[in-house]
Amino acid sequence: MVLKVYVSGMSGNKEVKKRQQRVLMILDSKNIKYDIVDITEPGKESEKELMQTKSTSNGATVSDPEPRHPLPPQIFNQEEYCGDYDAFDLANEIDTLEQFLKLAPADTTAVSSAQLELKQENGEVKASDDENKENVEEKPESEEVGKTADDSQVAADAGESANGDGETKNAEV
Repeated sequence: MVLKVYVSGMSGNKEVKKRQQRVLMILDSKNIKYDIVDITEPGKESEKELMQTKSTSNGATVSDPEPRHPLPPQIFNQEEYCGDYDAFDLANEIDTLEQFLKLAPADTTAVSSAQLELKQENGEVKASDDENKENVEEKPESEEVGKTADDSQVAADAGESANGDGETKNAEV
């Protein structure tokens, strides 16, 4: 299965350019193979028409909230539509990108089991970290209580010795 990312090499819209770059960067970082289809190149009119007819989401931007035609990037798996940038970004954020891209189940199972192992390892680390935090938090509190009581006694003793009559300096004034 070949993942296709439809882009516009000559877009005047900066937001579209940034979205295209982000999609490609994320796919590269996850080692997902894809083909780029530049719909602005000469001879790609049929690809552009395919993208526009099969896309169900228009890829709205801030500058064009309701575009007449689907804006790049649009993502397909072979001829099957996956979604636009917003759907891609959401799937990436909630860690369901493989399902969004309609990749082979074998690939997603391998990733899921690896993620589960990491979560289990992290869970064990967090549990031991939490226990350590509780122990650390208890020690300073008990030390602070001791210091506070000692500090109060030292201040009281200092006041008595300064006046000699057991009253603090503030009481004299």
